[in-house]
Amino acid sequence: MKNYNRRKFIKTTAFSAAAFTAASSITNCDKTISVPDSKGKYMGDFSAPKLDTVRVAFIGVGARGSGHLRSIAKLDGVEVVAISDLYEDNVLRSSKVAHDLGKGGKHNKIAQYWGEDDKWKLMLKEVKPDAVFVSTNWNNHAPMAIHSMENGAHVFVEVPIAVTIEDMWKIVNTSEETQKHCMMMENVNYGRDELMYLNMCRKGVIGELLHGEAAYIHELRFQMKQEDRGTGSWRTHHYANGKGNLYPTHGLGPVAQYMNLGRKEDTFKSIISYSSPALGRKLYAKKNYSNDHKWNQLDYQNGDMNTSIIKTSKGRTVMVQWDETSPRPYTRHNLVQGTKGALAGFPTRVALEEGFGELAKDHHSWIQGDKLEELYEKYDHPLYKRLNQKTKNSGHGGMDGIMRYRIIECLTNGLPLDQNVYEGCFWSAVTPLSGKSISEEGMPQKFPDFTRGKWSKTKPLEIIT
Repeated sequence: MKNYNRRKFIKTTAFSAAAFTAASSITNCDKTISVPDSKGKYMGDFSAPKLDTVRVAFIGVGARGSGHLRSIAKLDGVEVVAISDLYEDNVLRSSKVAHDLGKGGKHNKIAQYWGEDDKWKLMLKEVKPDAVFVSTNWNNHAPMAIHSMENGAHVFVEVPIAVTIEDMWKIVNTSEETQKHCMMMENVNYGRDELMYLNMCRKGVIGELLHGEAAYIHELRFQMKQEDRGTGSWRTHHYANGKGNLYPTHGLGPVAQYMNLGRKEDTFKSIISYSSPALGRKLYAKKNYSNDHKWNQLDYQNGDMNTSIIKTSKGRTVMVQWDETSPRPYTRHNLVQGTKGALAGFPTRVALEEGFGELAKDHHSWIQGDKLEELYEKYDHPLYKRLNQKTKNSGHGGMDGIMRYRIIECLTNGLPLDQNVYEGCFWSAVTPLSGKSISEEGMPQKFPDFTRGKWSKTKPLEIIT
């Protein structure tokens, strides 16, 4: 086992020191970027060669990254070969976890890297893993993903995939040139309700799809207590310097797949966006910290609530909202409206024009609560039925485990991933585009076509059994 002792201790959360001065990159409106020529092959339905054993490395093993490691280390067909993090304690703890979970000593040779914020590059060069899981601050996602692919690895990145349109194009081009997967790990697409709604949409239960509603409304002011290490230590700067919807993908990902956006049926066309006043973070900082505290020195500019409307090529609409500040219950909305009914979340409920047996005569009353059991019995996604018992204790109601299981299953069987590189870019593009729309008083912003027109030839996501 290799040990690389750090030369200095960087006092910030895993791989986030550089993000402090660059945090505004998420807010700066991208300049008009011409569509770059592709030097590779289209990745929409890409299947990589089978891997008998997936040699996995992790960059960033804080709260989220350690969860990925713990779950993946339990799976068959995986060997944890390297871990990199700024902090020695994170690396040593996660190495022990992997070692203890490995059957037959399969995780006994884990290369360890910590210290300087570029040790992950040395790890990629020396270890040459098959797959890399990136769980760091947002600004590092793109450079780490790109460098991982250039060093021969498939890469799986926490949300968002990148924070600028320019970096999204770089990710697309690198994936196409290297023929390596780059998947943004949108775990919500693997939730039970989200999978069931996908199944129901594919079966035509609610007819032709017209409109969707997606959100990430999650009060997270408590993260500001993580002042020097942890998510709040770098994310708070985004709240201050940001503009628009900073975290769109949890709500948008499932709705986009219901509608086949970026695939054969339809794609993203344009977006308009508005934000409320920015008051909550400033009030929270003033109430909980001294006047000279660093949180009271920030100029909180991004509105507490952002509302954006996406228009698709077929003319369908998707409302996307974001608010991580205001005191209210958690919701992702998760609503899709069709010509024959509606599926909605928080709470889970269904309305069908023709009703559903004895549960509802028509669409004027919701099927919800205990009545949902009959719907689950009929429409539960086969993937959920197959994997739930294996993964249900993996976090977020089991969706994390299904996602991780599917990643390894696809790599070992040479299957296309459930989320391709273009989807990760389309969903993440809401952030810079919404910021630009706000800067231009709500003017529509055109989505880049990351597929260069090939979305119309990309198969819809199949109902995987």
